[in-house]
Formats: sequence, C-alpha cells, structure tokens
Amino acid sequence: MTKKLKNNSLNIADKNFKKLSIQVSLNGLSFCVADTVSQKLLISDRVNFSDEKNPMAAKDELEKLFQKHDIENMPFDEVVAVHRNTLFGLVPKSLFNPDHLNEYLKFNTKVLANDVIAYDEVENHDLVNVYVPYVNINNYIYDLFGEFDFMHNGTVLLQSLLNNQTQNQEITCFVHVNKEQLDITVLNQRKLLLYNSFKYQTKEDFTYYLLFVIEQLELDPKIVVVKLFGDIEEDDEIFQLCYNYIQNISIFETSTAQLSKLGEPSTGSIDFTLINTI
Repeated sequence: MTKKLKNNSLNIADKNFKKLSIQVSLNGLSFCVADTVSQKLLISDRVNFSDEKNPMAAKDELEKLFQKHDIENMPFDEVVAVHRNTLFGLVPKSLFNPDHLNEYLKFNTKVLANDVIAYDEVENHDLVNVYVPYVNINNYIYDLFGEFDFMHNGTVLLQSLLNNQTQNQEITCFVHVNKEQLDITVLNQRKLLLYNSFKYQTKEDFTYYLLFVIEQLELDPKIVVVKLFGDIEEDDEIFQLCYNYIQNISIFETSTAQLSKLGEPSTGSIDFTLINTI
C-alpha cells in the first residue's frame, strides 16, 4: 500500500502508458521513465551529492535533473516517488493505529514538530512502515504532475525481497548499499528477522554495522549467507573488508537480471528500488 496525493484522474483516451519513478534522498537522486506496455526503460539518470543536502537543496537538485531531461514537460500515466532515509519504524499490522504515528518513531528517530508522518502497508505481510517523507519534494512533484504515489524505500525493498525468497532454505542477510547508507534485511525463508538502516562514512563503519547485526541475531559470520547489492562490486574496498570476516558473502544479482529484462545493460544509472516500482 502506498500513500497517494490526489488530483483529477486522466481519461482513458489520454493514456500514454509512461511511468515515472523517482527516488529521493539527501545523498542523491535518481529516476527512470518506463513504457508500461513493453516494460522497457526509456530514460534513466542519477546524481550523487558530494555532501548531504537539506530537503530544500535536494528539491532544487531534483528540479535541475528534471530540466536536464525535460521531464517537467512530459505527460505520465503513473508517477511514483520513493523516499530513502533512516526516519522510519516497522510496526506489526495487528498493533498499528494510524492515530499514533508519532509514537512509533519518537524513541528511535528524531521527529520535528512540523514533520509530516506517513505510512505504507507492506503488501502480503503483517507489517506497516511508518516514516517521514520529504514533504517539500512531494509538493513539487504534485505541482508538476498532479496525482502520484509515494512510499518509503524500505517498503519497496521488503516487498521485493519477501515476495521472492520462497526457495531459500537458509537464513540470508541482504544488504542494499547506497552512498553513505546501508539497508540490512535478514530473512529466514519468507519470515522477516530484521530490517534496519544505518548511515556510514567509511568501509570500517559499514563492516561494523553488518557484523553488529549478525552478532545481535546470534548468527555465525562463518556460516550466514550475506548478499550485497546496489552500489557495490566484488572489487570494492567495502566488499573486500567484509570478506575478511564473513565467509559466505557474494553480490546479489537480482537487480542486474531485472535490468536485462528492461533492456538496460548496466546498473550505472538506476537503483534496485526504482526497478521494483515499475
């Protein structure tokens, strides 16, 4: 389930079967345009910031990126925005009450008095993801395109990983690597053991958080299966350092396979979460 900012719906005769997917964070931005009939990518691009920006500066950078590709003047049948940050908390659906959103975040997230809090239901699972979206960026997208969906990147990751791990018999630790943020999802088949995000600066930070999660779950680093994906390759320093401590570590190839189906030859300009919104 995603939250929707509403406007008047398009008439069926006006449909062009183009979908715009946008991922926003304070460390970078990315987007892709796909043809929903042929399931082909038409345009994709990304920008990484040298330093973390505030939400207003990130919005300005998104505007520049859109202007570069003339996105602002294109019509779309569907628009979805994915907010990537560590301002979230998972709540069992059976315990969730939409009247107490602030209560779910205030103990582990810095929530400001003027923050808007949203939530996504993780489809097919008894989970609700409560989070803080970038409202100014939502408003900018709404002003351009009208009605659109928005969600947290953790929702996309969880839905994709939980719905595609029916054959794994062992506990698996999936690590989604982005610039200065790693998202760790630990699954026992389709049962979620842990999902959390951490900000990091160095390869030592990264390795510490990964080993910390493994230790907290009382898993053996010599046995547990760890799969890294996103902005990571085997020759990266991060991978090499993790390999010193974790024997069964590898690069997760799902995102590459999905890109091949979409006619995209590499992962250079598009993110796993964006692919999973198409």
